Amino acid sequence: MRITIEGASEEFERKLLDLLAEHRDELAVSVDTAWDVDRAMVFLNTLNEDARLFVRLVVESDGHLEAAVLREAFPRGLRGPTVALTYALKRGIKHDWWPEGTEAPVTVLYGGGPQDGWRQASAYEMSGEDLPVFRAALTHYDAAPRPPWDGEAPSAFAVHPSRAADADVPRALDEDPPTAPNFPDGATR
Repeated sequence: MRITIEGASEEFERKLLDLLAEHRDELAVSVDTAWDVDRAMVFLNTLNEDARLFVRLVVESDGHLEAAVLREAFPRGLRGPTVALTYALKRGIKHDWWPEGTEAPVTVLYGGGPQDGWRQASAYEMSGEDLPVFRAALTHYDAAPRPPWDGEAPSAFAVHPSRAADADVPRALDEDPPTAPNFPDGATR
């Protein structure tokens, strides 16, 4: 028997966990760690542009891409995108977007033998089960509307547009910075 419960109250969850603890010897409890389209979409949305491109290139190459090809696509190195993939996986576990034990969707293959010590990545792969899931997620990601970006970031020192120009808002910069320490009269430090 397989049961999926979503949106349960805390009281229901507590009672269910008590019941499971009472019958633990009779039950086999497992957690679904497989990637689905929703999880893959969350994963892709948390990645930076380079890491998302990294995943896209592996998916578009039918789940196996030589590291040399990726090194050409990422001249500054593969460390940035691969670290971002690792952090995204850990972030998802931390925020309960997917359960602990969920495998990384993209894995590395190393060249040489274990006797060689440090080994450079020779290829990156995605499993056959995850490939159609991430294809669908990338299709959804590409179809989702994104707000236009003109390349200009708002000033950190500007008053937020939702505030009136004369609002009493703390300023990051003091227009008349003090020229001496502002100690109370007669006090020194």
